[in-house]
Amino acid sequence: MRNIYFTITEKLSNLKDIPLLMMRLVLAYGFYQPAMMKLNDVGAIAEWFESMGIPAPTLNAYLATYTEVSGFILLTLGFATRFISIPLIITMIVAIKTVHWENGFNASDNGYEIPLYYMIMLFTLFINGGGKISVDYFIFNLLKKKSEEQFK
Repeated sequence: MRNIYFTITEKLSNLKDIPLLMMRLVLAYGFYQPAMMKLNDVGAIAEWFESMGIPAPTLNAYLATYTEVSGFILLTLGFATRFISIPLIITMIVAIKTVHWENGFNASDNGYEIPLYYMIMLFTLFINGGGKISVDYFIFNLLKKKSEEQFK
């Protein structure tokens, strides 16, 4: 029984990069529509931010917009995955605090459930990176190979 468990565990660990790819793509899809909405009318977003009392609303509207647009592109490619995860997590914290918190947890009530899930997935990507099915992995291997050749 123990050998069966170890065999299954070993085979499953070979698939660990698939969930990382799936997380990246789900998050990218989730950021796409809000990013495009913001991009189409950043002025309206700035006005909305001002109505909520967010400081420097125009600056913050542009920061949120371009963070989400960059997130969509970079997460899709798996490029700079760890780096883009940080500002996206911050964006989710701000969204929870300013928009969702007072509505409670449930997504059906516009609560913080979905942004919280996004934060958990982004934190997972921050810790694990984009996985083997990513531009990050390709670049890492390329740089590693060049470094090894340089020291031979």
